[in-house]
Amino acid sequence: MANTYLSQTISSSTGKKFTLSMWVKRAKVGSSHMLFHLSSDSGNTDYLDFAIKNNDKLDVQLRNGSSTTYYRKRTNRLFRDTNAWYHLVWRFDSTNSTADDRWIMYVNGERVTDIDLDSTPSQVSSDYVTPLNRNGATLQIGNNIGGSMYLEGCLSHVHFCDGYSYGADSFGSTDSTTGEWKINTSPSVSYGTNGFLILKDGNTITDQSSNSNDFTLGGGTLTKTEDCPSNVFATLNAITPNSNNNRAGGTRHFNNSGTYDMRHSTLAVSKGKWYAEFYMADMTGGFTQVGIQDTTQFNDYSFMTNSSRGYGYLKDGTKRNASSISSYGDTFTSGDYIGVAVDLDNNKIYFSKNGVWQNSGDPTSGATGTGSAFDIADGYDYCIATSSNDAGTDQITDVNFGNGYFNVNAVSSAGTNASGNGIFEYDVPTGYTALSTKGLNL
Repeated sequence: MANTYLSQTISSSTGKKFTLSMWVKRAKVGSSHMLFHLSSDSGNTDYLDFAIKNNDKLDVQLRNGSSTTYYRKRTNRLFRDTNAWYHLVWRFDSTNSTADDRWIMYVNGERVTDIDLDSTPSQVSSDYVTPLNRNGATLQIGNNIGGSMYLEGCLSHVHFCDGYSYGADSFGSTDSTTGEWKINTSPSVSYGTNGFLILKDGNTITDQSSNSNDFTLGGGTLTKTEDCPSNVFATLNAITPNSNNNRAGGTRHFNNSGTYDMRHSTLAVSKGKWYAEFYMADMTGGFTQVGIQDTTQFNDYSFMTNSSRGYGYLKDGTKRNASSISSYGDTFTSGDYIGVAVDLDNNKIYFSKNGVWQNSGDPTSGATGTGSAFDIADGYDYCIATSSNDAGTDQITDVNFGNGYFNVNAVSSAGTNASGNGIFEYDVPTGYTALSTKGLNL
């Protein structure tokens, strides 16, 4: 959530060497997200910062009590992919004999060399002592101390190795088949006095290293998500340009407070069987629909079903494609759940309301397509989507692509999932799976 952060008070250490490793998935771009903030004084004149700032660049800062010992580096690279988990590593070693190796950042296993801002002296003073050496210093994850740079997004496998310098290859490796950087869930590293490992399995903030450096929840609510570096679930695309929208809760929340607008899933598919659910949080006015759209026909300022390969179920109970409207199922309103089952092996689509398939549909009927809403055009990449026209009143829709949450609200009673991938409110039809990287590889 946007006001959630973790806190801990540390004991002193040498403060000359450390490694911070974490996996981060942002839910919002264009805002500052503090990932790690350590300060030994209330005035924040003595601190370590590790953040993605509102310019979407990775920014690390170190200040030791006065402006004369202020160091900073900022990447040219932008971190705007809200569907990706980034593996970020900050490696600091003031005792290293090579100046360039005393302060290193890695992103997805690669050392960062393209630097936008570098106020670090060419050679950091030998054996430079960081604020880690201040007994009683406060460490926060997910916000800056006394500030409002809350992380909107997800964290996983946060390692802090106090007194040890490790490269990114200690925490991840390149998959020999896909070439992707993948997580090492049990690295062989040491943690030192103030070191810790949290958020390894779920949302536990109990230290899972050999230490007992547990965190406390400083504010907000810490939720567990099925989304993780090993299985990335689709979200609603957060970087489409209409400014009339809010995109909170891990980009699972769509609030249209303007005119026509839409949001598409961050993953697209051309074959297989897929399932997702939408919760109608507020349907006070206007029109809302859920369905799918071909990626080549995206239009952020119109109904998705104005296009020839946009297929939707509307709140008034009709179905719509290429601006053609016909009767289909029940109306839906605030508090209802709408399921979407997309069969791209047989080119059919089905919709449910509160677990009941409309038009007596049977998503498992295969080529027969019993009760399907549409015959889908073959040979295209489709995203699951929602669009609305507020008509002067907000239309709020929350989506669950299998994380087990609608925005930040957990499913009330999980249904069965034959594919074993994802958590949904209602039973998933046999043969269908969540829109996730694991689902893509089934």
